Amino acid sequence: MALLTDDQVDAALSGLDGWERVDGTLRRSVTFPAFLAGIDAVRRVAEHAEAVDHHPDIDIRWRTVLFTLVTHSAGGITEKDVGLAIEINRLLAS
Repeated sequence: MALLTDDQVDAALSGLDGWERVDGTLRRSVTFPAFLAGIDAVRRVAEHAEAVDHHPDIDIRWRTVLFTLVTHSAGGITEKDVGLAIEINRLLAS
């Protein structure tokens, strides 16, 4: 899978609410109203990630969850990461 150029990542980020580029990854931090709400969101994201075989790094700190996306096998951000970011946003909105 081809790496996205900086311009392509910037264009994708313009449509990805809450996401930013940090150290060659896509990241989104979300604070939930309660710890279990964050755990439920992580479960939904994990189920989707498993189904598409593309797994984010997930850091849970009480009510705050940090999702980090990068295609390790390609060495950077690819369309797979953008697609998963779109799906994470959809899952968090539901």
